[in-house]
Amino acid sequence: MTTFAAFNDVVRQLCPRMVVVLGSGQSSVLTELNVAGSIEFAGVPGLGVPTVAGHSGKIVVGELHGVPILVFQGRLHFYEGHAWDKVASPINLAAQLGIRTVLLTNAAGGIHPALEPGTMMILRDDLFLQRPDAWKSPRPDGIHGPGPSRPSKYSPVLIDRLTKAAGEMGEQLLCGVYAAVTGPCYETPTEIRAMQAMGVDAVGMSTAFEAETAVAQGMEVAAISAITNRGAGLSEGSLHHHDVLDIMAVIRPRLGSLIARFVLASAEPA
Repeated sequence: MTTFAAFNDVVRQLCPRMVVVLGSGQSSVLTELNVAGSIEFAGVPGLGVPTVAGHSGKIVVGELHGVPILVFQGRLHFYEGHAWDKVASPINLAAQLGIRTVLLTNAAGGIHPALEPGTMMILRDDLFLQRPDAWKSPRPDGIHGPGPSRPSKYSPVLIDRLTKAAGEMGEQLLCGVYAAVTGPCYETPTEIRAMQAMGVDAVGMSTAFEAETAVAQGMEVAAISAITNRGAGLSEGSLHHHDVLDIMAVIRPRLGSLIARFVLASAEPA
């Protein structure tokens, strides 16, 4: 088994420019990645191990069409019993390695009428509906009332690159709002109706806290939701994780192509 020290040496030699965190059923999406080194999550001190099906729990470093990137094949969720600092640890590790650009992907339920299973959405903002104390930060000195308003976590520059990359594939993707809920149970129809009223387009159980962590580290963030089901009450039948993984198998080639085009565009000189 590769040691963390040996893996870290490979990473520092390659100097990846971007970290990609892959969601449920997406571990094998980057088929053209030329792997230079890999390590299990369990081999990284303080990282923790994913327990959800579809998250292989491996970190890979390599080149995608000549561009060095770091890839987390899977993530850690709060609902698995991981503390919030564990959930944030992949992003913090990437920041310690000097990486400044983050691409997050997830599997999500579609709420917007255009988001049928098999489609994708670019995140322009999120609604953090997980435990409210998870993202509280110290109040700035001198602030005695409510703090200042905050922009979206998701970089307009990176959103534009993703939109153009999708256009090159002949796809017009919705740029929408993602709601992050605690899970692990899927939402009720009443909860989905409430999210509709709040302007939510897709819902899942990850991503928002990782994005919050990345912004706090001074990183630029983009994110993609792969829509694997309609929200509860918007289609017939009940929702199951194995159905999510089945639809992800259909989406994977297009998601992989989108990520590859985005990585190449992000490597081009400004």
